[in-house]
Amino acid sequence: MSAATSRSGKAVSILLIVLAGGIGIISSTQTWLSVARADGGAEVPVAGATAVPVLAPLSLTVLALGAAIALVGPVLRYVFATIGLLVAIVLEVLTLTIVIRRPLSAVAPALTEVTGLAGDAALGPVVQGIAPTVWPWLAGLAWALLAVAAVLVLLTSRRWRTGGRRFETSPRPADGPVDAVESWDELSHGSDPTR
Repeated sequence: MSAATSRSGKAVSILLIVLAGGIGIISSTQTWLSVARADGGAEVPVAGATAVPVLAPLSLTVLALGAAIALVGPVLRYVFATIGLLVAIVLEVLTLTIVIRRPLSAVAPALTEVTGLAGDAALGPVVQGIAPTVWPWLAGLAWALLAVAAVLVLLTSRRWRTGGRRFETSPRPADGPVDAVESWDELSHGSDPTR
């Protein structure tokens, strides 16, 4: 694999991770489900964070993983990519459950706030239907992108370039005459340039 392919693998994977986390954060504040009421009341919108309580925290985790993967060494990249893949799987399962099954438990907190009723026995007769909006579908796509990005990191991160000389902490011996700037740098590293 060439250096250009490694760089593009790094850029694409980090971009996809950050994109997935951003979509997750945005979608957590948007309406995921709309509940039609059997009692004739107004439809009740249910935000993503209400339908899937772990949506916002895990989306923030994804954003942090994107930053961390860009900065750490090869071993931690594998660890963080594995965590990202697991988060993608968990969020995909939760999102598909909301879209396909539309459980009463996902809308119960919003219904309780509007009607004052609690529990499945009380809320069940109030619900005429639960319809998903476009946001859970977008979130599901984001988690698929996150999984692809995590796999891409696992496959390509071994060949990513690490930080250059500016990130080294050990002092390097001078190859020639030391100028005034290098003398100050030597003092900063704890060595005496006059010896």
